[in-house]
Amino acid sequence: MIHRLYTKNLSRLLMLSPLIFSTAAIAQTPVTPMKAPSSEDLRLYDIAEAPQPNRLLADIQTLVDFGTRHTLSDPSSTTQGIGAARRWIKAEFERISAQCGQCLEVREVSANVSGKRIPNATEVVNIIAIQKGVNDPKRVVIMSGDIDSRVTDVMNATSLSPGANDNASGVAGALEAARVLSQYQFEGSIVYAALSGEEQGLYGGAQLAEYATQQGWQVEAVLNNDMIGNIEGINGVVSNQTVRVFSEGVRIAETPSEAKERYFSGGENDSASRNVARHIKSLADQYMTNLDVQLIYRLDRFGRGGHHLPFNKAGLPAVRIMETNENYHRQHQDIRIENGIAYGDVIEGVDPMFAAKLTALNAISLASMAWAPTPPKLVTISGQVSADTHLTWQPSSSSSVTGYRVYWRLTTDSEWRYSRYVGDVRQFTFNNLVIDNYLFGVAAVGNNGNTSPVVFPGAAGAFFSQ
Repeated sequence: MIHRLYTKNLSRLLMLSPLIFSTAAIAQTPVTPMKAPSSEDLRLYDIAEAPQPNRLLADIQTLVDFGTRHTLSDPSSTTQGIGAARRWIKAEFERISAQCGQCLEVREVSANVSGKRIPNATEVVNIIAIQKGVNDPKRVVIMSGDIDSRVTDVMNATSLSPGANDNASGVAGALEAARVLSQYQFEGSIVYAALSGEEQGLYGGAQLAEYATQQGWQVEAVLNNDMIGNIEGINGVVSNQTVRVFSEGVRIAETPSEAKERYFSGGENDSASRNVARHIKSLADQYMTNLDVQLIYRLDRFGRGGHHLPFNKAGLPAVRIMETNENYHRQHQDIRIENGIAYGDVIEGVDPMFAAKLTALNAISLASMAWAPTPPKLVTISGQVSADTHLTWQPSSSSSVTGYRVYWRLTTDSEWRYSRYVGDVRQFTFNNLVIDNYLFGVAAVGNNGNTSPVVFPGAAGAFFSQ
């Protein structure tokens, strides 16, 4: 009896077997998960270790030895003044280029200017070295330092003005970054710039910003280095472990209509410049040791300015990188001893190890952005009166792009807290994540471990003209 029942049930099972086995086969078919590319580029660890303090110190000493580099100083002397300094910088860029098979195109960008601090028309000359990208040469990241120096009287063009930290350190950093990065090839272009006329009115930066527009460059970021060598603060703090990165929150170049859009949708803390600053910090956290990047959420030091401002005015993402602990006895001072205090921007106030560390920060930032895909354009967001938030974007044109990563954070967070790789798509919906309670962004992800800076939706966060 049991045998007949078993046989009967087995026959029934065999009749249904095609359906059962087919269903089982479907249920057991493995689903291939989407795999995010590596978030590391091992080359950046090497770059972070490459800048050499002794070369930086030697370059700073050479610049100091020109006596003064005041914008109005002698342009024709072969040993003293601004002219001799910029000719040496040009020759040094050319020497670096010769060592990498002429990989740098060295140019002068100049204009005759006059103004409050330049009473007579004077030629202000920038020296730039362009390392062209192999796939996207019009996309550019820039590292800059200032050639000129000054003493207490901003119009004094003859007194000894070493300008060791302010800002021979920044120019030396640009030269050293060129030595390091010229050993690599990049998708986008890198420009190393020694700017003039900063102390007299930010003229060199304005000239280069205009030149970039004339050249049709898509400027992704300008890293303005102004004083990267001092570790001894006026406040008594001595530390080589921190660096400040200043960035504008609201774009100074935004139009009234863009301001109205931002007012209702947000973006006061998410300009492209600010997201470049966040990107620099994230790279330092990954690839560097013993360096804490302090994001300073204002354009510059209180009531003061720097050479990134002309780029911001031109609508370009630009930040200022500088030491944390300033010493005002060593800035814009006649060399003297007064009440037992030594004044003057002399080379003894420069720490070459620290200058090398901040040069490395620049180098990994330039390299990562030049290797990464272009940041996405036309990022839009919607989701008002909804449980869901929807992002769309225009795809990156870069050959290295493998997909996109979406980011979100609380409105009170200073940095991006959460992210998710979503693949090679053009849109993404956050289900059950209310748009009112978070801030959102998108970045392009490369197949080489590098990611673009995060792009906040709308004009408030756009990197390039829409």
